[in-house]
Amino acid sequence: MRAYERLLDYAKVYTTSEDTSEAVPSTERQFVLGRKLAEELKSLGVSNVRIDDKCYLYGVIPATPGMEQAPKIGFIAHMDTAPDFSGENVNPQIIEDYDGKDVVLGVSGRILSVKDFPHLPSLKGRTLITTDGTTLLGADDKAGVAEIMTLAEEIIKEEIPHGTICIGFTPDEEIGRGADYFDVAGFGADYAYTVDGGVENEIEYENFNAAGAKVEFSGFSVHPGSSKDTMVNAALVAMEFNAMLPAGDTPRNTEGYEGFFHLCEMSGDVSDAKLEYIVRDHDASMFRCRLETLRHAEKLLNEKYGQGTVTLTIKEQYRNMKEKIEPCMHLIENASLAVQETGLQPVTVPIRGGTDGARLSFMGLPCPNIGTGSYACHGPFEHITAEGMDAVVKILKGIVRLYAGR
Repeated sequence: MRAYERLLDYAKVYTTSEDTSEAVPSTERQFVLGRKLAEELKSLGVSNVRIDDKCYLYGVIPATPGMEQAPKIGFIAHMDTAPDFSGENVNPQIIEDYDGKDVVLGVSGRILSVKDFPHLPSLKGRTLITTDGTTLLGADDKAGVAEIMTLAEEIIKEEIPHGTICIGFTPDEEIGRGADYFDVAGFGADYAYTVDGGVENEIEYENFNAAGAKVEFSGFSVHPGSSKDTMVNAALVAMEFNAMLPAGDTPRNTEGYEGFFHLCEMSGDVSDAKLEYIVRDHDASMFRCRLETLRHAEKLLNEKYGQGTVTLTIKEQYRNMKEKIEPCMHLIENASLAVQETGLQPVTVPIRGGTDGARLSFMGLPCPNIGTGSYACHGPFEHITAEGMDAVVKILKGIVRLYAGR
């Protein structure tokens, strides 16, 4: 079975995670795919297949006799899809010999256009897989799951010599919890790769340092007709706080290694207001400066309006994995060689986000990311090609071969 055929199957399983849920996994429906994958792994001949009570799925392909001393390499993908857009009743469109032009997405009224996605002509001649415009596709990250499953099938069926291969599928990555209960010791790998997002020749080992910031404002409400030098309007103080941040440092205005403050949510009235931000920067010192900017704004406004007017809570979320990958650059070198062997040119790009691999790297499992061949994740314009997925499977097989010394 080709990887894209598996994707079409997995995409129909509703696995959206929910960031408002405190359960683990956040949605029980993720177990539906987890159990399906567990049975498929067993049928392929993968050993030690187990799914735990938190919906983490693990399996092992034992080393070819005589290759037990080769580094143990893991491949990891996540089963959940993003809550940003509907992931229920996914109905993929399959366009063979795609002409490189605009694609009408079912009867949704949406169009996958070359104007919005200028890379589309480069996919001409391939088998393009899109949504019908009413849901996301779920290639993030069911494409990664499908590619790892196809890797396992081909390694076993073709009797390709290999060291120990460890397989892991996680829940709740899209809501930042994918690595929370990952059993690094039980997984058993020396090194690993996540297979998640990005085009098929992308290799990623730098990600944002990340934090969430919640800012709460307490006002003093009196009748507006007699409020001279008395009223403190919490909503206006919130606006003043936001105005203290660099106006150009927003997602809309930044790219590459540039960091930002992103106002995700705002609410309030005279008495109470709240702002919620995410803060991102690749550079650790710049990241610390951004957090200090928030603290300084809190201090100034409390001095102006009285202590307790502004309460800032910062929660650090993840760090740039670069410092953990640099001592293991063979991970990047071998991935680059594997990409080149497929006839593609490897591209190393900074992740403007985070991955399970970033957190796993700080948990003792160095874990850069390999692209899946997908585009425009988290929405109705998500798309991927069958040929791109085939290339990723070849890249993963190349990595396995290189670590086996072949």
